[in-house]
Amino acid sequence: MKKYFVSLFLIIITGLLVFSSGCKNSTEPEEPIKPDSTIGPVVKKPNIYLYPTEICSLTIKLEFPLGGRIIESEPIYNDGWVGEVSPTGKINNQYDYLYYESTCPDVYQYKSGWIIDKDSLLDFFSNNLSNTGFNEAEKDDFIEYWIPRLTDYKYYIIYPQYSEEIEKIIQIKSSIKPDNILRLFYVIKGTNSNQIEISIPTIPSFNRNGFVITEWGVVIN
Repeated sequence: MKKYFVSLFLIIITGLLVFSSGCKNSTEPEEPIKPDSTIGPVVKKPNIYLYPTEICSLTIKLEFPLGGRIIESEPIYNDGWVGEVSPTGKINNQYDYLYYESTCPDVYQYKSGWIIDKDSLLDFFSNNLSNTGFNEAEKDDFIEYWIPRLTDYKYYIIYPQYSEEIEKIIQIKSSIKPDNILRLFYVIKGTNSNQIEISIPTIPSFNRNGFVITEWGVVIN
């Protein structure tokens, strides 16, 4: 009889502990999943162009709200870029743009884009960059660097990331606030088939008046 009561007591205690544990899990909010800043695709060769309305000293910093880090830069980043910039975009009488590469979480949009034949990439990027608001020099820099590197597949799926998407992962902080800022990353994925359903993006309008900052970059996925 004594063994029976001991066994019954242990069963009741175990049940209470399980019930208590279950109640705790159901009432406490779950911890939000935070992106791991040590992984994610590399944003390759973003170029930041600066066009103040007059010669001035600027400090430009990058922030990564979801985690991430700069892995390469020119000039050297050193907790920010500091330099004298002219309205022509020249930085310290030496650089035409600020260059960096970084890792960051993959929170890009993959709902809309274009599927482009490899042989049509030159015309596509030339027209798309112009329609987005980039000038000839910015467009030429992109084409000169990227067209020779996109040759391994017959087609390329190109997902544009505009300022709204980019601001989630990389933010540009300027010591003088720009009047207008244009940002565009292309997330590019090679494929040998064009039989893929995808919606066509709407290109946002851009005004190049006042102090303007522009930026393009590529993520190879």
